[in-house]
Amino acid sequence: MSDDDSEITGSDEVEVDGANGFSGNFENADLGDEESNQGLFDDLLSGEPIFENKEVLRPSYTPHELPHRSDQINKMATILVAALRGETPSNILIYGKTGTGKTASAKFVSKELESTSQKYSVPCDVEYINCEVTDTQYRVLAQLANKFIEKNEARIDERIDELQSLLDDLEAYDRAIDVDASSDEPADGTASDPFDFVSEDEVDGDAETSTGTDIGPQSGDSPLEKGGSGDRTDSSSETEPAALENVADGTEASGDGAGDPTPDHPLASTPFDDRDEIEARIAGLRDDKDSFEEVPMTGWPTDRVYSVFFDAVDYDERVVVIMLDEIDKLVEKSGDDTLYNLSRMNSELENSRVSIIGISNDLKFTDFLDPRVKSSLGEEEIVFPPYDANQLRDILEHRSEVAFKGGALSGDVIPLCAAFAAQEHGDARRALDLLRTAGELAERSQSETIVEEHVRQAQDKIELDRVVEVVRTLPTQSKLVLFAIILLEKNGVHSINTGEVFNIYKRLCEEIDADVLTQRRVTDLISELDMLGIVNAVVVSKGRYGRTKEISLSVPLEETEAVLLSDSRLSDIDDVQPFVQARFEN
Repeated sequence: MSDDDSEITGSDEVEVDGANGFSGNFENADLGDEESNQGLFDDLLSGEPIFENKEVLRPSYTPHELPHRSDQINKMATILVAALRGETPSNILIYGKTGTGKTASAKFVSKELESTSQKYSVPCDVEYINCEVTDTQYRVLAQLANKFIEKNEARIDERIDELQSLLDDLEAYDRAIDVDASSDEPADGTASDPFDFVSEDEVDGDAETSTGTDIGPQSGDSPLEKGGSGDRTDSSSETEPAALENVADGTEASGDGAGDPTPDHPLASTPFDDRDEIEARIAGLRDDKDSFEEVPMTGWPTDRVYSVFFDAVDYDERVVVIMLDEIDKLVEKSGDDTLYNLSRMNSELENSRVSIIGISNDLKFTDFLDPRVKSSLGEEEIVFPPYDANQLRDILEHRSEVAFKGGALSGDVIPLCAAFAAQEHGDARRALDLLRTAGELAERSQSETIVEEHVRQAQDKIELDRVVEVVRTLPTQSKLVLFAIILLEKNGVHSINTGEVFNIYKRLCEEIDADVLTQRRVTDLISELDMLGIVNAVVVSKGRYGRTKEISLSVPLEETEAVLLSDSRLSDIDDVQPFVQARFEN
């Protein structure tokens, strides 16, 4: 940093951080005043937070308890308990509208299943896939294959660590045996000659014995006398059988770990007989790990991906539960080939067993399935009915105890959130979003309590956010048709007909140099906007003049126009405004 960087004249002098290189010129700011030191977020952080744990109000959170879903949860548990017995559970199809607790209940049961399987040492794996995101056969199989390859590699590493620990124990055992053997040798170091312990007198005595002279044993000369007997013959007859008996029952072991393992031997309760077998097993596991090949997200033939997935699943003995959320999206996008392969693979698996849980909002999606897939997939069906207002209130109260600080909610907040959500087919997800958004709005206004007004503001905001997202993602031609309707309404035209919309639409297409569709196609686009809830198109009869559509906007005009104008192609369309105005004045 140069000297000029650190020079600030007058009262504006500020220390400059040499490490970060910040400039000290703050436009004559008086840094001695505490108020001027307040940063962008200081005021926002000054108030007390309303939330204790906001995450419990999000759809991704899986609670420890699910009110009013015990019947469905118990039914799932009675089906999946077969996995804990090492058997193949029946496939399950779960139906219900959005926000009825299908996914949360299935994830809750799956977590309980995995934790119980670990408790009883029963191998059981559950894999969850959202088919709205992973919506092709290739992606589903690739994602499953890679997940099971990852699990297999982790288990191989655990087994190698266990075997390596067993080798360490065996080495420590061998060292202990060697130490015990060396402690039994004489201290004078003459034990290298097996005959050094025999004295000269004993040799002479043996010689005399061989000539027929009876010579008694010399006290303290033979280690065989350690048993306390004064007679060599007695000592041999008592000690040698006892030693043989010790070897027979395994209380004596050789120092090199060879032979039959003793009860205290590290290999006693293992299927291995010696070190070489353990090392061979470790080498085999490492070869298995090296043979796994991760599936890329694109580029392989589908049959190769299925083969890798099949081998990864069948590597270990286990029960596998595959949970396919939004399963109807998978069938709609890529047909029922994936379900056919998954539902039929148990007939080919040798070590593992596979069960499928399908979750769908569409009660009729199985009508389009192959009869063979339908029969095997829908072995068990569970329907989740919509929540009513009282049930939604219980759910919100249960979550709010964890989500908010004490006294943060006024008494009418939860009933109002439940009532709004109950109007829309009992959507618990909508109720949770309402409550969370109301809390965020209260927190932003630095209010200490969430009140009814915050809930109503949250309702408007959520609805507007939905409209904004829908409008923002419309195709350009649909945006032009919608913008034509907005321009007509801004100029006071009510009960707009299709012809009027088409005339303005053509003018807009000329402004941005876009292709002009036929009036029939524009009519179809209006019907699509009607289906999305953006406009309201009603067919009315004009008597002898025929029938026509009367079109009106059903979303906020200014906010919708702002979203359309944020599109770079439509941003200069304001030039059309005088033309529209002049046309209606004439």
